[in-house]
Amino acid sequence: MYQVHQNQMVNSSSQNRPRLALTLGDPAGIGPEVILKALADPDVCQNFDVTAIANLDLLIEIHSKLSVTHNPLNLANPADLSVIDVPLPGKIKDEIIIGTGNQASGAASFAYMEYAIAQTLAGKFDGIVTAPIAKSAWKAAGYNYPGQTELLAQKSGVDRFGMLFVARSPFTGWTMRTLLATTHIPLCQVADTLTPQLLTKKLDLLVECLEKDFGIEKGKIAIAGLNPHSGEQGQLGTEEIDWLIPWLEQERQQRPNWQLEGPIPPDTMWVKPGQAWYGNSHSPNPADGYLALYHDQGLIPVKLMAFDRAVNTTIGLPFVRTSPDHGTAFDIAGKGIADATSMKAAIELGAELVRQRIGNGAIANLD
Repeated sequence: MYQVHQNQMVNSSSQNRPRLALTLGDPAGIGPEVILKALADPDVCQNFDVTAIANLDLLIEIHSKLSVTHNPLNLANPADLSVIDVPLPGKIKDEIIIGTGNQASGAASFAYMEYAIAQTLAGKFDGIVTAPIAKSAWKAAGYNYPGQTELLAQKSGVDRFGMLFVARSPFTGWTMRTLLATTHIPLCQVADTLTPQLLTKKLDLLVECLEKDFGIEKGKIAIAGLNPHSGEQGQLGTEEIDWLIPWLEQERQQRPNWQLEGPIPPDTMWVKPGQAWYGNSHSPNPADGYLALYHDQGLIPVKLMAFDRAVNTTIGLPFVRTSPDHGTAFDIAGKGIADATSMKAAIELGAELVRQRIGNGAIANLD
């Protein structure tokens, strides 16, 4: 069913080069465009191999359409790329409409993901970089997953996983790492979902990731409060007094190598990261990792500072997974104006994390 375009899928064990599978994402969105732009940059894919998981005919069509109105030199030619062709039934391919996510585009993006996960688990790749998908299109196609993260975890057989957002400042070079304790759930469910057991699981993941993927064995982690002013001694909510502060004290005793700060009032937690990001303070002393308790608490500041370069990293998987921190952007798909900065960052971070795991023995062989 699946074909390797021009036999370019490389066995790179002899060169010790990280191998990344790059999924096309929703083909009706900007995924194909940012992939073609990212892979056209000669500074991307240095000393590692990237194989696109896509429908080749569709990728060629999109390249041709973009080349009519935009400089083709800014787009990688699919003929020059390593591509694993995932054929789509004619009915599905013909129903894909650029700029409109639907059942067909959802079925296509799901097929790319399934193949990439299977081949990575089989040892053909060391990591996956995923272009954005539309959850509504997956649902229309009959796939009821909250997102790609949950599919990756289920297929990998893990129940300890998390969404870590990583971004490197273009101003100072400082790296911000933000883990979400809860992700795609309604805000009204956050307080009931958070428990000491859940936070211990997430903190374990963050510590393991900092050690394994970033080489940080001793450091500082900042942990947000839940309520305004972290509850202000119970006046604005009691979760901090009832269990969050006692939990944190217990974790400090069990993790002597780590400085755990918190619970930090959510409205001031991001001051030091902002100073470290923009370089407007001589000694911001930021943390090595940040643990936000719910989706928007962590992602509003991340996207405010690093919307065009943040990378969504799934931690807890048996392989590396990164993704640009933006959506399908159906409203600008096919117009040639999508920014590929975050996709480039996702590819480069994916390779960097694989190299780190190779160096510490977490990936024994590239075969």
